[in-house]
Amino acid sequence: MPSTFFGLNIASSGLSAYQVALNTTANNIANVQTTGYSRQQSNRVASDALLVHQQYGAVGTGVTTVSVKQIRNQYYDTKYWYNQSSVGLYETKLSYLQQIENYFIDDSSSKGFTTILNTMFNSLDTLKNNASDVNTRQQFIGSAQNLATYFNSVSEGLTDIQKGTNDEIKSTVQNINAIAEKIAVLNKQINVIEIQGGYANELRDQRALLIDELSEIVPTEVSEVPITDTNHPDEPTGANYYTVKIGGQVLVDTYNYETLECKARDYKVNQTDAAGLYDIKWSKTGNTFNAGGSSMSGTLKALFDIRDGNNGENFSGLAKVLNSTEVQITNPSITSIVGVSMPEEGILTINGREYAYEGFTFEQDADGNITSYTFNMKRALTAEEQARVDGRTASVGTSIDAMGIPYYMSQMNQFLRSFATEFNNILKKGVDLDGNSTSGYAFFTGTDTVTGEEFSFDGKDANGNTVNGSGSDTYYKLTAANICVNSMIVKDPTKLATTVDINGKGGVDAYDLVEELATLKSGKVLYRGGTADGFLKCMIADISVDTQQSEIFSKNYQNVASAIDTQRMSISGVDEDEEAMDLIKFQNAYNLSSKMISVMAEIYDRLILETGV
Repeated sequence: MPSTFFGLNIASSGLSAYQVALNTTANNIANVQTTGYSRQQSNRVASDALLVHQQYGAVGTGVTTVSVKQIRNQYYDTKYWYNQSSVGLYETKLSYLQQIENYFIDDSSSKGFTTILNTMFNSLDTLKNNASDVNTRQQFIGSAQNLATYFNSVSEGLTDIQKGTNDEIKSTVQNINAIAEKIAVLNKQINVIEIQGGYANELRDQRALLIDELSEIVPTEVSEVPITDTNHPDEPTGANYYTVKIGGQVLVDTYNYETLECKARDYKVNQTDAAGLYDIKWSKTGNTFNAGGSSMSGTLKALFDIRDGNNGENFSGLAKVLNSTEVQITNPSITSIVGVSMPEEGILTINGREYAYEGFTFEQDADGNITSYTFNMKRALTAEEQARVDGRTASVGTSIDAMGIPYYMSQMNQFLRSFATEFNNILKKGVDLDGNSTSGYAFFTGTDTVTGEEFSFDGKDANGNTVNGSGSDTYYKLTAANICVNSMIVKDPTKLATTVDINGKGGVDAYDLVEELATLKSGKVLYRGGTADGFLKCMIADISVDTQQSEIFSKNYQNVASAIDTQRMSISGVDEDEEAMDLIKFQNAYNLSSKMISVMAEIYDRLILETGV
C-alpha cells in the first residue's frame, strides 16, 4: 500500500516534468533566430506503476521526463545535402562566367573587338587614298596595335581569373580540412555525452551545420550507425559511428579524419596556363582527389571547370614508340597548327601513366594538315615501358566538358593565328616605300617571353634548321598574350608594304595589297567557318549559352533548395506560434500540479490536525 503522502510525490513529478517542458520551450524561443538550431522537445512517459496489495492491483506513480531531443528528419537532411552540391556548382560557375563575359562586351560603355576591328579596317580604307603618307600609315599601324593590345588585355584578364580560381581552390581545400577536423572533434564530444545517457542536441546542430556547408563544396554522404555492446549485440551503448564521405571517399570516420592538400603542377597542361596551378591530393596516400571529374559537383567542381575547362578539346591520339626517347602520336585530335594548345614541355598520359616530354615536332601533308606528332621524352623509356606505351591512347591533359579559361584562350589563339597568317602572307608579297622586299618580317608578330625577341615565323629552330615543332619559330608561338605589331614597322611606318611594285602603275601610292587586306574582314573564311568580323559573335554565343545555362540551373536548384529547406524547417524549425501554445499548455499543466500539491496539503492538514486522537 502506498504511503499516506504518496499523492504529493505524484504531484511533485508533474511539477518537475512540466518545469523541464517549460525550460525546453524557453530554449526554443530563445533560439528562434539561431542559424542551424533544431527545435527541441521534452519527451515524457508515465512512471512505472506501483504494485499494491489491493483489488485494483497497481497505482500510477506520476510522470517521468525520459529525454530532451532535437527534432530532425534525416530524409530531408539528405535531400538538402544532395541538392546543395548542385547549388554550389552553378552559383560559382555563374559568378565566374559573368566575369569572363565582361571581357567580350562591345557596347557604348566598353569598346570591344568589333569596334576595334572596324576602326582598324576603316584606317586601312583611309590608307588607300594616300598610301605613301607616313601619318596615314601611322594611323593604321596604331589601330592595328589597338587590336593586339585588346587581345593582350583580354588574355591578361582571363589569366587573372584563372589565378583567382586557383587561389580559391586552395582556400576551399583548407576549408574542407577545417570542417573535417571540427566534425571529428564534435563526434567525440557527442559520444562522450550520449554514452552517459544524455543527448547532445546543440553539438548535433553544430555538426549538421558543418555538413550543410561541406555539401555545397563537394557531394557529401553521411552515415550514422549505433555502436552496440559486443557481448550484447541488441543493446546500444549510446555512441555512434559517424562517417562522412566526399566524392565517394571517406573524409571523416568517427574520431579520425583525412586531409587534402594542394600540390602545384610541375608542368602546364595548356600552353597558356598560368604557372603553379594546383592538383588536389590526399595527404596520407598521395592519391589524386579528382574534384573536377564528370561525376563530381559543388563549388570545387565549378572552380576546376572554370580554371581547366577545355570543352573536351584536349590533345589525344595513338602512341607509337620510335625509340626510347621518342614517341610518335598518330591520328591526332588536333590537325592544324592554329589549334595546337599543348605546352612546349608537359606530360603525356599513356595507359594511365604519366611521361614527361620536353618538346615536340609535327609532320604535315600537302594541304598543311598535321598527320602526326613526335614527342621528345624527358627520360629514356625502359623496354617494359615501351611495350606498355606502344599502341595505346595518349593524351595531354584530360577532356573536360566545360568552357573554361583554357577554352577561351585557345579560341583567341586560333583566331589570331589564322588572321595573322593571312595578314602577314599578304604583306610579305610586297615592298616598302623604299622598294625593299618585306618577305623577311611579319606585320603581326609576338614577343618571346624569355629572350624578348620578336618572331618572324620562318619555321627555323635555334640552330637555324627548318623544322615544324614547339622549338621552332612557327605560328604555334603566337598567342593572345604576346601578339603585337612588329616594332620595326611601329618605329618606321615606311616599312609597311602597300603594293607589290612601287615602280608600276600608281607608284608609291599603289595600294593593291591594301585592297587584298581589306577582304580579310568579311571576305575570307578564317575562324570556325566564318570571317574575321564573326569572331566576337562566336565568343558571345559560347559564353552566353554557358552563362544562361548556369543562371537557369542556379535558379532551379535554389528553388529546389528553398522547397526542401521549407519542408525541413517545418519539422526542425522553431515555430513562434506553436511555442506560444506550448508555453500556455505547459504553464497550465504546471499550475494544475501546483494546485494538486495545495489540495493535498489541505487534506493532510485536516487528516493530521483534526482527526488525531
